[in-house]
Amino acid sequence: MEPSSFKNGHIDTIFPVLFRTKPKVNYIRERIQTPDEDFIDLDWVFRGSENLILLSHGFEGSSGSQYILGMAKYFSDKNKDILAWNFRSCSGQMNTQARFYHSGATDDLKLVIQAALSKRKYKNIYLIGFSMGGNITLKYLGENAGQTPEQIKASVCFSVPIDLASAAKELEKGVGRYIYTPNFLNTLKPKVKKKLPILNRLGIDTAKALKAKTLRDFDDSITGPLHGFKDASHYYQTQSSKLVLDKVAIPSLLINAKNDPFLGEECYPKTLEKHPYLQIETPNYGGHVGFFQFKSPNVYWSEERAYRFLKDK
Repeated sequence: MEPSSFKNGHIDTIFPVLFRTKPKVNYIRERIQTPDEDFIDLDWVFRGSENLILLSHGFEGSSGSQYILGMAKYFSDKNKDILAWNFRSCSGQMNTQARFYHSGATDDLKLVIQAALSKRKYKNIYLIGFSMGGNITLKYLGENAGQTPEQIKASVCFSVPIDLASAAKELEKGVGRYIYTPNFLNTLKPKVKKKLPILNRLGIDTAKALKAKTLRDFDDSITGPLHGFKDASHYYQTQSSKLVLDKVAIPSLLINAKNDPFLGEECYPKTLEKHPYLQIETPNYGGHVGFFQFKSPNVYWSEERAYRFLKDK
């Protein structure tokens, strides 16, 4: 069954952001320290369950993004514990070190999983990622195939830019260039300003970053050099999850809608049809992290689809 959405990729994408009534979720926040003396903020919902749903948000999102809240409420209502983690700089308080987050930062996801396992004796952990969070999730599973904690049983990822260069290029076109990209840059640039002393000491071209018109410009000046990559191209080439999808070794579902305005053709893999663990679905509609459905306006198709996939895992 496909999402009964608006059938227009842009409306499917924008409508939930503007008009969804945010589901009410009562988080309990925990701050964990990182090995590099930084911090990551975790938001929990405890139901006394032995099953944990671990949620990874998308680019410039947070645990308060509507799609995270929707998934958190849906599964917590089914008596699952929830852990929605915030990427560095996304929790409402700026992180302290000379780094932000990026699409390949699986070290932080690994740390969050370890924190979850140390807090409670979970029997099953299920990973759900959206957009960039989906790329991080799939990359983590591919990189650590056969070495992930035995409690991690399955994953579901939506709207994933598995080819980062393809997605960056798509966002330089039409609506992407004039609506989506400026929206991202409007939140990214203030973060750069908050870290100007640190970034300038490192020789980062902050002036170029603050003048960026595209995400590639921003990644060329900030994301790439700050996180050890030569430039945006090197970052995209090395951190795309498609490089390790063939190695994923737990039941996983990747859903990329065909009308997703953020994803280029390379984000729809055609060579993994016989993958023993990775199931790929490309519904006609849903947009980017949208998946609204008319039959139940505040329970989204993505939430129901994730539940159907995970309930027997």
